[in-house]
Amino acid sequence: MTSVMRSTWPLLMGVLFLMVGNGMHGTLLGIRGEIEHIGTFHMSVVMSGYYGGFLLGSLIVPNIIHNVGHVRVFAALGSMISAILVLFAIGPNWISWTILRFLIGFCFCGVYITAESWLNESSTNENRGKTLAAYMIMQLLGIVAAQALLNVGDPAGFLLFAIPSVLVSLAFTPILLSARPAPRFETIKRMSFSRLYRASPLGCVGVFLMGGVFAALAGMSAVWGARVGLSVAEISIFVAAIYAGGLVLQYPLGWVSDRYDRRKLVMLLAATGALTTVFVVVLQPGGAGLVLAGAVLGGVSHPIYAMLLAYTNDYLDQSDMAAASAGLLFIYGLGSLGGPIITGWLMGVTGPDGYWIYMGVLLVAVTAYAAWRMTRRPALTADEQGSYAAIGTNATALVVEAALDEAQSDTPSDESGDGQAEPLAERKPDDAESSDTV
Repeated sequence: MTSVMRSTWPLLMGVLFLMVGNGMHGTLLGIRGEIEHIGTFHMSVVMSGYYGGFLLGSLIVPNIIHNVGHVRVFAALGSMISAILVLFAIGPNWISWTILRFLIGFCFCGVYITAESWLNESSTNENRGKTLAAYMIMQLLGIVAAQALLNVGDPAGFLLFAIPSVLVSLAFTPILLSARPAPRFETIKRMSFSRLYRASPLGCVGVFLMGGVFAALAGMSAVWGARVGLSVAEISIFVAAIYAGGLVLQYPLGWVSDRYDRRKLVMLLAATGALTTVFVVVLQPGGAGLVLAGAVLGGVSHPIYAMLLAYTNDYLDQSDMAAASAGLLFIYGLGSLGGPIITGWLMGVTGPDGYWIYMGVLLVAVTAYAAWRMTRRPALTADEQGSYAAIGTNATALVVEAALDEAQSDTPSDESGDGQAEPLAERKPDDAESSDTV
């Protein structure tokens, strides 16, 4: 890991600053919205704007990079992000905030794609796994660290918007001054949703539902916290717990998923998350209980998402991984887009508990669907499964494909002695999906 840090520190340091800026502004808007007396539903529209922009960026930015190059795209989008973060403080109303959130989601998507291209290009076959692991850790650490910075100023003022703007600007300095050349970039081919669904119904349905869960959990956390009267410090701790839970549990649960039926783990983890929401709604716990609930929900959401990607990959040829990754991330984006809006509407109908009720319902749906899928397809053995890859919810198709490709290289080699793993899709039962229906 030390050698990886030495060779990629400009990129990883830039990613850390980017995530601090991104994580800080998302929580801050939820708190500032309460101060500005913006309604819950309007704030849910604001929060949803980010996911809409991110979704559009995933479709458009690759073509922009292909036409004008990495450096120009990186510098242009970075400048826009820095400016937008300041504009949030100047025009505090839900319409302007929604537009700005959409734009910043688009820009962050493009910045992630560009940074991940450089990161993938700068790593070798020998250290790619460690490089991607370091990248995911930096992402989560950046968001956790962002929550601490929320306590250095008044959320009603300008300073807390200026800090992420400065950090984002600084994030580009080590990357753009790096001596590394711009990487090659190839637009990822597309796979039809029908083909992707036939390969893994659970992957498609589960990723869509988890998009709603995580967008509500992370996107509406500060809005919910402000509505129930939590202080800035309490909200920042709660949001930090969500990501800290994912950071702590990603790798141990991934290790387990390589040895057991991933569907059972998805079912058990989703059920655990659903029971956690029931615990909060019924018992109405105080500070420590809420932090624990946030850590549990974050701790199960990140691994479930990564397990679903790995599970889908188990039924695909290696040549299809890039297209499948892009398709799954688009499905995840669709689920994310509606998460905050539905949560905001439900909070308006049922009160703040709607935040937990919405996530609970989706997690019950994931539990039930995973259980039903176990009756429709035989389980793979541990040897037939590919390796788990720790993948964050902010990762774009490029890094997801690279991570899954790296995990694929860890699968057992065939008996021919050439050291090459047999494609996983060729080792599945011939009738694995022939009789499946939704």
